[in-house]
Amino acid sequence: MRYGNVFGSRGSVVPFFKKLIEDGADSLPITDARMTRFWITLTQGVNFVLSSMEMMRGGEIYVPKIPSTTIPDVATMVSPAHKQHIVGIRPGEKLHETMIPADDAHCTVELDDRYVILASFAHAAREAYLHRGAKPVAEGFNYSSDSNPEMLDVRGLQALLAMAYA
Repeated sequence: MRYGNVFGSRGSVVPFFKKLIEDGADSLPITDARMTRFWITLTQGVNFVLSSMEMMRGGEIYVPKIPSTTIPDVATMVSPAHKQHIVGIRPGEKLHETMIPADDAHCTVELDDRYVILASFAHAAREAYLHRGAKPVAEGFNYSSDSNPEMLDVRGLQALLAMAYA
């Protein structure tokens, strides 16, 4: 399963920004103003995993359809009053998060709430998903945080964060 960044988890940038503010920082570090990431709440992630387990046939990778946003918008959501400064991309860090690369389009199907990357040898599984209403994605399709049709602004992030901590 691939499901992006989890609001409310220790690995999230949100607690990092909050800690910097708590420690008296006057600005928040932004790797790159263009940087984007996918976001999901812990509850959504758990429910996604459980529902995917019910569908599993073997060898699939499940990817939820979830929103993305820019990292500067995340910083603004955490503290509109704090300035932001660019620190640059570190070695190995990516500008955008790609959960389905174009190389996997030929074996990916789309359901209402998720994508399923099928094992290339799993012809029976493909037929089962197609029978369930899945549709093959277009050739060259990729699911990346920068081209995601569901982009959140600061207000949308605040609503997602409220869900995460409800």
